[in-house]
Amino acid sequence: MSGQSQGGFTPTGTIATAADRRRVVFATVVGTTVEWYDFFIYATAVGLVFGQLFFAPLGQNSALIGFATVGVSFLFRPLGAFLAGHFGDKLGRKTVLMWTLILMGAATALIGVLPTYEAIGMMAPILLVLLRILQGISAGGEWGGAVLMAVEHAPKSKRGVFGASPQIGVPLGLLLASGVMALMTVIAPGDQFLAWGWRVPFLLSVVLILVGYYVRRKVEESPVFAELAERKEKARMPIVQLFAKHALLVVIAALVFAGNNAVGYMTTGGYIQGYATNPEGSIGLEKGPVLWAVAGSAVTWLFSTLFAGWISDRIGRRTTYIIGWVLQLGGVFALFPLVNSGEILPLFAGLAILTIGLGFTYGPQAALYAELFPASIRFSGVSISYAIGAIAGGAFAPTIATAIVSATGSTDAVTWYLAGMTVLGLIATLLLRDRSGIPLGPDHEEEQAVSPIHGMSRA
Repeated sequence: MSGQSQGGFTPTGTIATAADRRRVVFATVVGTTVEWYDFFIYATAVGLVFGQLFFAPLGQNSALIGFATVGVSFLFRPLGAFLAGHFGDKLGRKTVLMWTLILMGAATALIGVLPTYEAIGMMAPILLVLLRILQGISAGGEWGGAVLMAVEHAPKSKRGVFGASPQIGVPLGLLLASGVMALMTVIAPGDQFLAWGWRVPFLLSVVLILVGYYVRRKVEESPVFAELAERKEKARMPIVQLFAKHALLVVIAALVFAGNNAVGYMTTGGYIQGYATNPEGSIGLEKGPVLWAVAGSAVTWLFSTLFAGWISDRIGRRTTYIIGWVLQLGGVFALFPLVNSGEILPLFAGLAILTIGLGFTYGPQAALYAELFPASIRFSGVSISYAIGAIAGGAFAPTIATAIVSATGSTDAVTWYLAGMTVLGLIATLLLRDRSGIPLGPDHEEEQAVSPIHGMSRA
């Protein structure tokens, strides 16, 4: 194909104008922020209110059960990833992104009107879990499409920073979720927060989804997929091809993300919020200040994520990750001594230090994943690797941390658990070659099929 592809994009996968670039970046940031706001608002509510309103009548382990429901949604992420990967490689990235946004928003808004255990008994936690499962399916399909829209539109020399645009949706979503919840503790303090205040952030999802939908529908399809469609070279069974030729690569890529995700879910999974505000615990801080501290740490996470994407275009994805794992390990060992001080400022400092390493091991991920897989099965590859990594990493990290503290009475073992996951991510990274700048278009499938795993010539 010569000249320009659909939407004014060239076959090399770059965007024709600066305005198109800005539109893609803005759309991916807005869309992923809305998705992750919806996903994190649930985890925040688990640590603050769901244990009392939905799970308390189930016994002494209500907090553990509540955090387990955060993890349950991760078990359904692979289903979302399989569906989104299949249809994303066949129908396009943009179509899938529109549907994941709608599904996530609908599930979140319905949680906002859900009756509690006191009103409808066991149906309350059952319906809550079902809606959380829908969130998990949506999250499993969202990420792959968003990162490919960003990276496949990017100039070769700016894939890292373009790919960081959907990545900052995570800290922005956390900032928004924590900030709105903190604001509601002021507007509806004490019993009012339990009675109705917690519902408002869920219902706000309706407005956010409308904004996200409007922005996303203005964006052109990925140029790589447009070229595949024009050539009629779309994979017939992309998932079958992925596991037949790239199964080991999927596992290694998943472990890279697991090392980041387990540590990140100390806040995004609501654990620190619940641990620090538990009135029966050793700290017992007020909800509002803790939520504002988490929101503040989301800002440092945002900037470190953006910087890591930018620097990865200069020093390579692999090197950036290695620096990140070292920083993340330091943050892990600093976290609980500062949180356990029982003071808000040290708690914020612990979270902020941790987010520097988290940003370095998350910012380059979109570009890293996109450069690992051939064009025709790329959506399936990045989505499924991400979903498996989320299960191995963050799915039950808050549950595991809660169980460890309950069994030992100390957070020391939690620190070693998080350190172990960080080292696992480092090892997985060291197994991969750096493929920064590899051509992403369908003309280069043969080059893309060469295995990025050290010691292997082909996947």
